[in-house]
Amino acid sequence: MTVSDLNVVVVGAGIGGVAAAIALAQAGATVRVLERAAKFEDVGAGLQISANGRKALVALGVVDGGAHPAATLSTGTVFRDGAKGRHVTQIPPPAAGPTWYMHRADLLGLLVKRAQALSVAFEFEVIAAPGSIQADLIVAADGARSHWRADMDCESTPYFTGHVAWRALIPWNGQGGTASAVVSMGRAAHVVSYPLRGGSVMNVVAIEERTDWTQEGWRVAGDPTEFQDRFSQFGGVVGNMIAETHEVNIWALHARPVAQRWSRDRSVLLGDAAHPTLPFMAQGACLALEDAVVLGATLSASRDVEAALAQYQALRQDRARQVVGLADGNAWRFHLAKPLAWGAQAVLTLGAGALARRLEWVYGYDATLAVP
Repeated sequence: MTVSDLNVVVVGAGIGGVAAAIALAQAGATVRVLERAAKFEDVGAGLQISANGRKALVALGVVDGGAHPAATLSTGTVFRDGAKGRHVTQIPPPAAGPTWYMHRADLLGLLVKRAQALSVAFEFEVIAAPGSIQADLIVAADGARSHWRADMDCESTPYFTGHVAWRALIPWNGQGGTASAVVSMGRAAHVVSYPLRGGSVMNVVAIEERTDWTQEGWRVAGDPTEFQDRFSQFGGVVGNMIAETHEVNIWALHARPVAQRWSRDRSVLLGDAAHPTLPFMAQGACLALEDAVVLGATLSASRDVEAALAQYQALRQDRARQVVGLADGNAWRFHLAKPLAWGAQAVLTLGAGALARRLEWVYGYDATLAVP
């Protein structure tokens, strides 16, 4: 059976699900996407799409590789002392190319437009579970708490990392912001900020160490006053951002291992369903885009669906483990405590160039070259 003979159902209309629908429709499959929400909404916050993710978007026909009006082009990453906003060091854009900062809804809109141009069908308010739908191939892109992963892989029990994230979008109008991601380092906490939508909005993600909040789910509303109190140690521009926050979401960060088994009975995991990652490498969306490109390529290259799915796992699993492992290791990197703070900042300053070089394998990856 060739890919053009396949009737494919994709479960989940997020970044990974719609990207997978595009990849398979480009290869000739008939694709429909099932989504439990009632419609596409302007929800979520900022995403970082590094060069590896952009290569996947080009392969999917979503962008042409040049600048895009929905994206803010990064000039690198700036590290600051959180208390006073003092500049510590700066890492330039990766050698593979600068990162794009995008609102999740803007990226999803581009993907949906491309999918619709390829005659992908979308069905909303559909709650799909293993055994409830029939297709030649089911792509489970239903997120970190995937029903399909629970059905096919036994090693999916999450554990709380001891980190809680707060996320806010702040109207900004270029108030001293730059096109850099700024990492403000504090005691048992750090804040990452970068501009979206032409600098009109600032994306803020604040991470703290705590054990008294363990509720998972990024749509839980937080208390802006509590957020401001808990991050009162931060000053400078980031302190102003925190003070201007009027709506904020809070979620406890849980980690899950990369799935041992990615496919069974012509059902296959993709994106967070296969390899949920903590946000400390900003690679969740990029990994899902890579998955989509590789899955489309393996199915196009083989008449045996099961063999193609096995090849897809073989090509993606190790990379996913390595990137997820990096994110796990970064969880504590930017949390400082006196008297270690100045020493840690000095080490970061001296080692910024080496750190950037060590990460080039992440950003230089090209999913289009994965399938021989």
